Amino acid sequence: MSHPSRRALLAGAMVVGAASAAAAQDSNRSLAPIVGNKGGTILGPRNDGIAGQNKDFLHPPTTDHGAIPNLHYAFADTHVKMSEGGWSREVTIRELPAAVDIAGVNMRLNSGGVRELHWHKAAEWSFMLAGKARITAVDNDGHNFTDDVEPGDLWYFPSGIPHSIQGLPPDGAEFVLAFPDGGFSEDNTFSITDMFAHMPKEVLAKNFAVKTTAFDRIPDKERFIFPVPVPPPLADDTINDPSGKVALNMKFPLMKQPATASNGGSVRIADMRNFTISSDIAAALVEVPPGHMREIHWHPISDEWQYYIVGEARMTVFGAQSNARTFDYRAGHVGYVPKGMPHYVENTGSETLRFLELFKSGRYMDVSLKQWMANTPHELVEAHLNIDRGMLDKLSKDKQPIA
Repeated sequence: MSHPSRRALLAGAMVVGAASAAAAQDSNRSLAPIVGNKGGTILGPRNDGIAGQNKDFLHPPTTDHGAIPNLHYAFADTHVKMSEGGWSREVTIRELPAAVDIAGVNMRLNSGGVRELHWHKAAEWSFMLAGKARITAVDNDGHNFTDDVEPGDLWYFPSGIPHSIQGLPPDGAEFVLAFPDGGFSEDNTFSITDMFAHMPKEVLAKNFAVKTTAFDRIPDKERFIFPVPVPPPLADDTINDPSGKVALNMKFPLMKQPATASNGGSVRIADMRNFTISSDIAAALVEVPPGHMREIHWHPISDEWQYYIVGEARMTVFGAQSNARTFDYRAGHVGYVPKGMPHYVENTGSETLRFLELFKSGRYMDVSLKQWMANTPHELVEAHLNIDRGMLDKLSKDKQPIA
């Protein structure tokens, strides 16, 4: 049996080393700001993981220009507030300064874990991501509400209305919350435990017509999220309220609503027209198949706050005066688009893109670029853009949200 010579081994090692070096150089070049003969390599510190997720920052389209503020933030980059019963994290105006209209919270409740009885100055809107939860509320007239929510369900609690959320077996729940105030924070919530801890006990005794000793064991601070026994079945957990139930349902089964189908994708809308109580937030759940995009459009009455649930995407935002910027998004990212700014959301991945569009408004509204052009005198559009009249004549006069 012959054995390779030392020279052959060294030659082979050199070939492998050269190939590895070439591969590393190609990788470095793809994650460096180089397009054609423009740009150059990065000689200083670099983070290839983040760079690889934001390639349109490194290699922006030539149409990008000027100064558009950051319209992208990842929940993974936020502080996690952990408790025994679960956790929460938030993206507010502090993390994403452009997001003046809406703040978002991602929350996880273990089975039995409860987001304690509380209320906010801002209304609360939510989309269930996974698991199952029980929600409760009592309105200003004493009408109560108790129901269970599952993936794809929404809920809405008006400003100042006290409520709770509890994770149910087997896995608890995870959801995204939205508040129509970019400066909102979960740290500024009115909690029942925090309030009791800061009321004189003699005042509590007078209010409830009991002795002060009844409050000897109350918590001395806010509990926020904490574990409690799993509640009984819904029918056994509903209080018989002499005032009756709330007039408007606080739960909305979004996934059971008919979708607007378009080019293999879909849009489901929830606003005051079908989710009557949701007066401060309108929403759309958008699904875009691979190779397609949410068409170029804009929103005339409010900013758009986005939450990406599944997939990968890129979005270019045009801000007038030759300003445009392109951003990349993945699941768990937040996007934001100021009112009136045209944009698209393109699926750049291999699976169906799924994301939420939220608005500080009771009504969902968007303007379609294609529909506008199709319903404007074609000779006028042709004179502006030097576009072939035949292309204009083929444009659909109906809105097609997915292209």
